[in-house]
Amino acid sequence: MRMRKKKHLGERLSAVSDLIFVINCEDRNFNNWEENTDYMDLDAWFEKPAPLYLEIGCGKGRFAVEYAKSHPEINLIALEKDANVIVAAAEAALSSGVKNLKFIQGSAEYLERYIKADSVERIFLNFSCPYPKKTYAAHRLTHNSFLNRYKRLLAQGGEIHQKTDNMHFFEFSLEQFSASGFAIKNLTLDLHNSGFEGNIVTEYEQKFLDLGQPIYRLEAYLPQKAE
Repeated sequence: MRMRKKKHLGERLSAVSDLIFVINCEDRNFNNWEENTDYMDLDAWFEKPAPLYLEIGCGKGRFAVEYAKSHPEINLIALEKDANVIVAAAEAALSSGVKNLKFIQGSAEYLERYIKADSVERIFLNFSCPYPKKTYAAHRLTHNSFLNRYKRLLAQGGEIHQKTDNMHFFEFSLEQFSASGFAIKNLTLDLHNSGFEGNIVTEYEQKFLDLGQPIYRLEAYLPQKAE
């Protein structure tokens, strides 16, 4: 079910427009990105050059805001499709005064058109929609088609950090990472009883914790080829 448009959404988006890059693209052929690149000038957008991190599916921005505040040494872009949701995230960033966080409104399939290859040091996938029906597997953000995009975006030594409450989605992700050539480290089947330090609890994560559900987490990376 599609979310209803919030009242005064246009005015709210206008107030945070400096923080949001909106992807306006009607071309649904995601495989022709190389002929249609329009790379963003990230140096002009951010106050200072810094390693670039990317969160795909940021929701209302709790993770993005807290991570950017805790890591002023990096620049973070948070992507979200829904204008009703991303406006709340951008408002939270504006209220916090954080300077190293920006947003993209749009779908992950378009990222390669706007962000140069080999430029992202880390990708966060926090509680992505699991699309439980097998017929929708290609929409999962850890499907091979997405992982190939991430591989092109990631700099050498870059990583993907995933968290989810869904065991079946986690198992699917592990299979896809392996098939796509990624190696796995720091895997846990119960994050909050693992001793892991520095975790930022997202909005969805708190709901699942309140229900007593375990949180699954991993870090994926591409092994360096022997010379």
